[in-house]
Amino acid sequence: MNTNQSRIVVIGGGVIGASSAYFLREAGFRVTLIEKATFGSGCSHGNCGLICPSDALPLASPGAIGKTLKTLFKRHNPLYIKPRVSMRLWFWLAKFALRCNQRHMLQAASARMPLLESSLHLYQKILEAEQMECEWQKNGLLYVYKDADAMEGYAATDQFLTEHFSLAAERFDACGLYELEPAIADEVAGGWYYEDDAHLRPDRLMAEWKRVLLAQDVEIREETEVFKFKRKGIKATGVLTRDGIIEADKFVLAVGAISPQWEKEIGADIPIQPGKGYSLTFPRPQYSPRIPMIFPQHRVVMTPMLSGYRLGSTMEFSGYDSRINRRRINLLKTGAEPYLREPYGDHVEEEWFGWRPMIYHGIPIVDTSPRMDNVLVATGHNMLGLSMGPATGKLVSELISGEPTHVPSRPYQLLH
Repeated sequence: MNTNQSRIVVIGGGVIGASSAYFLREAGFRVTLIEKATFGSGCSHGNCGLICPSDALPLASPGAIGKTLKTLFKRHNPLYIKPRVSMRLWFWLAKFALRCNQRHMLQAASARMPLLESSLHLYQKILEAEQMECEWQKNGLLYVYKDADAMEGYAATDQFLTEHFSLAAERFDACGLYELEPAIADEVAGGWYYEDDAHLRPDRLMAEWKRVLLAQDVEIREETEVFKFKRKGIKATGVLTRDGIIEADKFVLAVGAISPQWEKEIGADIPIQPGKGYSLTFPRPQYSPRIPMIFPQHRVVMTPMLSGYRLGSTMEFSGYDSRINRRRINLLKTGAEPYLREPYGDHVEEEWFGWRPMIYHGIPIVDTSPRMDNVLVATGHNMLGLSMGPATGKLVSELISGEPTHVPSRPYQLLH
């Protein structure tokens, strides 16, 4: 195939679609990116901006069911399932439960780690090469605990990550933690520090991706919804939009949490549930921390950015509900209060929610559609789309080009 003459349509304007478009254009393809809303306005906009190889373990892990079962339907808890009749959700939960063991946890972590490590390297390379200003900082990541027992419980995770991935955290008691990060409140038990993790401001990243793509002559069509593929035999020849048919030689479907709506089109089950996450963005507090933190006991993330300060997380399984749940968003503030001297800024600049593409086994999908052999599906990155974006985009380009892949592609097959 003469790549300079081949046209690729990328459906989806989030970080996975943007990364795919970037690497496809770098490979010489003519690229059109189609986004039903505005570029970067979905889950890539208001997340906490962590680039974290330390987060290699999936949610489905030993003990996960026991820890959460009693609180799943309580609205004041970080993980909440809205009671409703949804056989698809209950099948998803059943499959999730079957994965909560050591063997499957290692399988998922082994699949996730190559994308995480590669993306960290690629971010540094791309941001420098393209002069992308997105508040990139490589200050590491702190897991902070209020209780000594919970703090000690993380030792098993640290041992697992060290043994299997050479990913060791530095352990700090309370005194050492205060020296490392003076913004931490009194009476915390301690924490675990991963010095190689990084963070950025996601909305700035997406604005920079758009600038770079346009400069590369990538066509970006916003406010353009794709309804279906136009097919001829086992190949797609175009996509139907309200503005007509857009034809191409190959296609990338990178639509995140709404991927299940495309199951009939691509001819495969996409076992994704939308996991709603929230964030609050503030001006920086007077005593803003330097290092991003995760508070596992409250499941809240704090990210200090150069131009702001963000609290985020929670997990709500309520379908495609676009309402902001006040109880859920207030958990972000109350969850940060026990850990920081000044847990948030003096006013809220933005309240946000996004649907994460949660797949029960925790392994992304990057694979060809069984029905159309020129359509590649890239989805299911759970809470790590930002952390895995560049490596996923590079893998997409390699698969479409027929080149050797820089990470093994087998773990990301649709039917694994």
